[in-house]
Amino acid sequence: MEENRQLTEEQYQKQLNDQQINRRNKLATYKELNINPFGQAYKTNATCLELKKKYKKLKKEEVDESTSVSIAGRIILLRKMGKASFFTLQDRDENIQVYIRQDVVGEDNYALFKLADLGDICGVEGHMMKTMTGEITLRASKYTHLSKALRPLPDKFHGLTDPEERRRHRYVDLIVNEDSRHVAITRPKIIRGIQKYMDTCGYIEVETSMLQPTLGGASARPFVSHHNTLEQDFYLRIATELPLKRLLVGGLEKVYEIGRMFRNEGIDSTHNPEFTTMEAYLAYGDLNSMYDLTEGLIRYLASKVTKKTKLHWLNHDIDLDKDFKKASMVSLIKKKTGVDFLTVTSDKEAIELAKKHNIKVEPHFTYGHIVNAFFETFVEESLIQPTFVFGHPIEISPLAKKDEKDPRFTKRFELFIGTKEICNAFSELNDPIDQKERFLNQLKEKEKGNLEANELDEDYIEALEYGMPPAGGIGFGIDRLIMLLLEKDSIRDVLLFPTLKRK
Repeated sequence: MEENRQLTEEQYQKQLNDQQINRRNKLATYKELNINPFGQAYKTNATCLELKKKYKKLKKEEVDESTSVSIAGRIILLRKMGKASFFTLQDRDENIQVYIRQDVVGEDNYALFKLADLGDICGVEGHMMKTMTGEITLRASKYTHLSKALRPLPDKFHGLTDPEERRRHRYVDLIVNEDSRHVAITRPKIIRGIQKYMDTCGYIEVETSMLQPTLGGASARPFVSHHNTLEQDFYLRIATELPLKRLLVGGLEKVYEIGRMFRNEGIDSTHNPEFTTMEAYLAYGDLNSMYDLTEGLIRYLASKVTKKTKLHWLNHDIDLDKDFKKASMVSLIKKKTGVDFLTVTSDKEAIELAKKHNIKVEPHFTYGHIVNAFFETFVEESLIQPTFVFGHPIEISPLAKKDEKDPRFTKRFELFIGTKEICNAFSELNDPIDQKERFLNQLKEKEKGNLEANELDEDYIEALEYGMPPAGGIGFGIDRLIMLLLEKDSIRDVLLFPTLKRK
């Protein structure tokens, strides 16, 4: 592809196949007919879906002469015959059959139609009818060429089957793959559904900066950019947590943001460097508030937007109608391994247990990191039905309140469905003294090699010193939530343009 861009048109044409050459040769014919092969504006008065709904009650061979309709779209099926032909036109939502006759549209207009190829974009005026076989059809009275497709569409029987090619050429995938169009159209409906639910609950939708001077709000490696005028480095945000909690200090009380995050990390079936989250914060709430918000939101989206609560995702049957389970991280570890971390009293003992169970110990690991490593190694893959996992170690939860009963742990949960984390919630830490100590501990971890550790955000500490109300907070991975609701096994299938390695 890189080499092709450097070729002249003459050199490029030498690499084309017969179909591509034939289509290019037709450009001159269009110009001889004084028709721009790449078109002009075209006025429509209907869509394919509207016509199918409106005229479904027509009788066989009945024609509605009373109303002239005008539609536009892409030719996806084409049966050229002598003086009468059929083709199928596809617009955004549906496709419809078109019947065109030379004695109706005229010789010149029919000759123009005969230049058409699969993939061309056209406009058609005419009247609706139903064929002898019962198919709703537009009987053309005028054919208008709008745009020439210089490349043929994939074979209609085999389509674009290679997942990698589908993602690299999403524009073709959307033409030939009905399921891909469904995902593209439904994704924004799910996001609108989230907004409607949150607005109904009294939350205010806000926007915060994507360029942040201090790394914080999550444990992740960032992308770094440089502002020339300010002569200052900025991070593309990895989370919206700290700006949103500043708004709680400011008195907005119930806020949420849906936006893009950027993490300079690996790519797999559930991770993309650029992704979408929804974070929400509720003043005077706590972890229990977030349990209620999570179940309510997910059930609302499944029942009202996608209208399906029993799902098959990642080879698992999942039921969103049943109450979500709750279990502590250490109890789940004990159930799977027999190790009771509540009785482990030192970092040294935890490290020995890790070595015994073949868990790699990083230089910065202490008790809490090892608890989390046990959970990720032995428990995550067993969490199929919706399960709230609570009681995360303080080392991996620098922004969550301590558990008063056992300060080794925090008031935090993650929701797992189909073995994957869907959201992450806290009773938010609002003690500026404790928060600063946590940030300083993060800096110590960074010095020991933890590239995902938070930085010390002095301005956030200052904000907390003005007083932040007790609060609950949550972050959803929107892409992963859409994967669940639309039963897609790869994040790349719910993103129109996923990040891919250049060929």
